[in-house]
Amino acid sequence: MRPLTIAVTVHRIHVVATDTVSIELRPEGNEPLPTFDAGSHISLHLPNGIVRSYSLINVSDSDNRYVIAVLRSPQSQGGSAFIHEHLHEGDALIISSPRNNFPLDETGERFVLIAGGIGITPIYSMAQRLASLGKSVDMFYCCRTRAHAAWLEPIRALGIPLTLHFDNEAGCSPDLAAFIAGRGHGTRYYCCGPSPMLTAFEQACEKYRYSHIHIERFSADPANIECLASHGYDAVLARSGKRVHVEPNERLIDVLLAAGVDVPFSCRQGICGSCETAVLEGEVDHRDSVLSDAERADGKTMMVCVSGCKGNRLVLDC
Repeated sequence: MRPLTIAVTVHRIHVVATDTVSIELRPEGNEPLPTFDAGSHISLHLPNGIVRSYSLINVSDSDNRYVIAVLRSPQSQGGSAFIHEHLHEGDALIISSPRNNFPLDETGERFVLIAGGIGITPIYSMAQRLASLGKSVDMFYCCRTRAHAAWLEPIRALGIPLTLHFDNEAGCSPDLAAFIAGRGHGTRYYCCGPSPMLTAFEQACEKYRYSHIHIERFSADPANIECLASHGYDAVLARSGKRVHVEPNERLIDVLLAAGVDVPFSCRQGICGSCETAVLEGEVDHRDSVLSDAERADGKTMMVCVSGCKGNRLVLDC
């Protein structure tokens, strides 16, 4: 079953930084939009047939709107390029309801938020929420240039300590280890940005033995998604009664779609969570960037776009 979809209208589009536009979406009718937590994202079903997921940058309030931001990628495969070139105010869109793979643990009192480039989108939402709760928040915002940094003035207006790093001005990469040094094991650490930044962040947290660390990826680890199973296996679909066979070096999602199974998906990289499917039997070969270590060990769910089977048989709730 596909997640709830919602009809919306593009209410406003405006440039917020070099190559980045902000898009405000409003419901087509009078029904309120579903509420959401900081760190949530929605999927846009674009008129060119592509589905793409984007983080919500605002906080769930009484304005009845969703706000996202889209960076035009030089390697766009039709998503960001379409939005920048063909999406206009007044256009109708279908979107998914919000889902959250990057939840904010509001039980803490001290938080460190680190954003790189377009990774500011969920981090900005978190900063707004934490500031409204009166939490202690320190933010580190990194971009290639100052012109690429969105929402600098609104972030400053939150009144939280803000450290900025621009590669072209500093002449080097940000020193994340120095920034988080000595901040304590009870602090909650959140980071979103390009893969090299996330790797540096995880290494720094491991160095200091910080445990409350959370990341969100906008691109998958190529080693995970390019390494396909060398053996075949069967997938039994409990609800539809179908049985399909996945050949070596095939992806489960491709086999499911070819068999006419209505599987929701978006990124095909295991980073958005759209294709999450319940597992009734079998040992999953997890290759996503969404599930926690505990969820992987539990084995009750999988991302069928990248993950497979370690054995010979999976039973899925679809």
